[in-house]
Amino acid sequence: MSRIAQPAALKLLKGRSDGRDSGGRPVNAGPAFRRIAPKPPTWLSAEARAEWRRIVPGLQRLDLLKEEDRAVLAAYCETWSVFVQASRTVTREGLTSEVVTVSASGAETSRTVANPSVAIMRNAGRELRGFAAQFGLTPASEQALAKGPDDDEDDNPFA
Repeated sequence: MSRIAQPAALKLLKGRSDGRDSGGRPVNAGPAFRRIAPKPPTWLSAEARAEWRRIVPGLQRLDLLKEEDRAVLAAYCETWSVFVQASRTVTREGLTSEVVTVSASGAETSRTVANPSVAIMRNAGRELRGFAAQFGLTPASEQALAKGPDDDEDDNPFA
């Protein structure tokens, strides 16, 4: 799996000291965007709006959002909505379904096929992880942020 570039704010939160990342390298702060959370698009589905309301306050507290993030954040939230909808469909209908076909002579045959919502859910999950990584919303990113700067460098002989 390839590494995804992280925003400077995430690198600094995980960093060893002011202005340095977890490897001790200087972090380029990048352009000085105004750090204001974007307004949600009016066309978001109900589930996507709920996800927007759930994640934006935390991202804003970490100073990770800017108005220009609106499109990627909306895509993340709508992908979440697709994942939820597909998951509910699989829960309601099951992982497989029976397909009955009738031949020209009237003979019926049935076969078990995967519920298409399983593939939709799987694809949405992959996309979701990619979007989530952009904002530090994966469990690994959360754990790295929770650690904060390494103030006790003397304990690590390899640092």
